[in-house]
Amino acid sequence: MKIYFGTKQIKKRLESPALTIGNFDGVHLGHQALFKKVVELASGRCAHSVALTFDPHPLQVLRPDNPPKLISTFEQKIEQIELAGIDVLICLPFTMELAATTAADFVENILVDTIGIRDLVVGYDYALGKGREGNIEFLGRKGRELGFSTHVVPAVVVDGMIVSSTNVRKLVSQGEMRKVARLLGRYYQIRGIVQKGMQRGGPVIGFPTANLKINSQDLCPRPGVYVVQAIYDTHCYGGVVNIGVNPTFGDQELRAEVHIFDFSQDIYGHPLKVNLIQRIRDEKRFPGPEELRAQISRDVEQARAILASEKGLEAACSRS
Repeated sequence: MKIYFGTKQIKKRLESPALTIGNFDGVHLGHQALFKKVVELASGRCAHSVALTFDPHPLQVLRPDNPPKLISTFEQKIEQIELAGIDVLICLPFTMELAATTAADFVENILVDTIGIRDLVVGYDYALGKGREGNIEFLGRKGRELGFSTHVVPAVVVDGMIVSSTNVRKLVSQGEMRKVARLLGRYYQIRGIVQKGMQRGGPVIGFPTANLKINSQDLCPRPGVYVVQAIYDTHCYGGVVNIGVNPTFGDQELRAEVHIFDFSQDIYGHPLKVNLIQRIRDEKRFPGPEELRAQISRDVEQARAILASEKGLEAACSRS
């Protein structure tokens, strides 16, 4: 997939592209429906399939005091858009200047004059430009005027719920990882660089852990213990993770402590991806290490049983 950062990198118009626009946070099934339509339109005439997105997320600029917690990192977003079969990704830096651009200027100067769109694919509730003035009616009218077609993709509904980034965030914050996976079309994933913790997991408790820091801007699942897949160096392992502050030892820092099954490598300083499959209990304070060790043993036994009955785990790892 070819990636352009800003319109100045586009030296000439693309070949009659089909294009969709959005933030695509999480690249959930609703976004994937847009990409599928774009790929279908483009492949029908051997043209480019294109996605146009923004970085940072517009609300991080427009609402800096209360920005949304992001479902995916920019790196994850790129990976998932490429997996959807998109040929070209255009990433526009989102600034207050871009926010002040009228819908007419955006369509004429960027979509038509710079990119050369032939087909525009948008969601049922999409609008662009200053004040969201460029609604679907506007886009259809501009398309007829400037020579492109506008295609509207209806809402994707799963289990009676509209698939949206807002609903995904809500479910993640509730720890409803099974429902989250149904909206994303894959497991929810956290990732980071393995850091040194308090060195209690192995020596004190008997369950060594890989520790990932959870930053304040990250979308953090509800604290508790989860069944997971840990992906390291292209290999996939079962495991459990405690997300929280480890109250048994009076810690304060929020982090994810991953115990990886049948794994003994030293991975400090290395990247780790963790797919959250199912929440199995709340985080709680135990009287001491012995009681915590006994509970983790029960958690591991339950997690192994869940992993053994899970279908499509290896395929899920290959998409992560």
